[in-house]
Amino acid sequence: MGAAVGVTKHLNLSRSIGLSFAFLLSAPLALLLSTRPLDAGVLAEDRADALYHSYDGGGVEVTGPSILVRKGDNKNFSGTLNYYVDSISSASVDVITQGSPYSEQRTQWSGSVDYLHADTTMTAGYTYSNESDYQANTYDFSISQSMFGELTTVTLGYSRGFDDISSNVDASINESADHQNYHASLSQILTKNLLLSLNYDVITDEGFLRNPYRKVYVLDDFNDPNSLANFNTAEIYPNTRTSNAVSANFLYYLPYRAALKFGYRYYVDDWNITAHSVDLRYTHPLSNRWLVDVGARYYQQTHADFYADVFDRPDQQNFMARDKELSEFKDYTLGFGLTYSLLKKSYGFIDKATVNFRYDHVWFKYDDFSDVRAGGPPSQAPLYEFDADLMQLFASIWY
Repeated sequence: MGAAVGVTKHLNLSRSIGLSFAFLLSAPLALLLSTRPLDAGVLAEDRADALYHSYDGGGVEVTGPSILVRKGDNKNFSGTLNYYVDSISSASVDVITQGSPYSEQRTQWSGSVDYLHADTTMTAGYTYSNESDYQANTYDFSISQSMFGELTTVTLGYSRGFDDISSNVDASINESADHQNYHASLSQILTKNLLLSLNYDVITDEGFLRNPYRKVYVLDDFNDPNSLANFNTAEIYPNTRTSNAVSANFLYYLPYRAALKFGYRYYVDDWNITAHSVDLRYTHPLSNRWLVDVGARYYQQTHADFYADVFDRPDQQNFMARDKELSEFKDYTLGFGLTYSLLKKSYGFIDKATVNFRYDHVWFKYDDFSDVRAGGPPSQAPLYEFDADLMQLFASIWY
């Protein structure tokens, strides 16, 4: 990006609390192109995936491809390599009010190796992400153990990320951030048709945790709540953050090859944000070659204790933020997916091949973040809301 950089560039997008567009892109991708085995004692099948994703909402457009290849020795080892690209153009509400639209590209490479010994699976991985003012290196390791006749699987994991942050408009900004994630999960087969998965994560962040472009909204006259306001004061964040998240997912297999999934997730951090999400998904075969799934998701969160839509003074408090991802908001998602099996039987070295399409529509509603693009006193601005469309088209082959 040049000097006319957009102010609210979503640095380190995957760390957003809410269902931001980064989450919308990464969550289905992680589900559909998973690089890790689901259970200890079993290595994932050899496969290759090619995906194209598209997001459009709130003045932000994100498109790009992803290629994933997994190959193993059919015994003890399996490895993956993934290439992922985001081409981003933004004229969001933050960008329009604080700067000018921008376009750029983020590129990510990741790889992992799985080692299977008896009922134990160990996985080590590395991810590198690069854009014009943000570079991220993440290392992760996990170990999974199946027990009690493979009815129970316990997984422990740890990842650590090292980020370098700069600014395209301020050469003096040269910062870093350190992220650690401690993960524990339990998968339990409750009956022949019911599977339970419990997950717990502790995340610690330290360093430069704010966006170097975003500013807070401050009244011109703090004695007059109906006065105009400006964006002349940079955000100030704490340099540490600790988050805890727990989730439970139930997967029930129905007798006609269908499945019903229900999930709940609770999140809390020391910035005083709490969040709840509930999702429900139903998968149904239409024939031997067609598979359809439909789903809905609800998410809500409270705001950070140092967030405000508008501040009275530029030195009102020690920490100040106006990032809408730290505000109080909710969103609703409805979506569907279609999968078509291309082959009735194996062909050459290809055992199976599918073409897949998924579409999700999301409604975002903010409870204390106002749309100030029309100008005028902040007290007269309406609360911000927008819709977003996410589409994914990908093909998979097993060999």
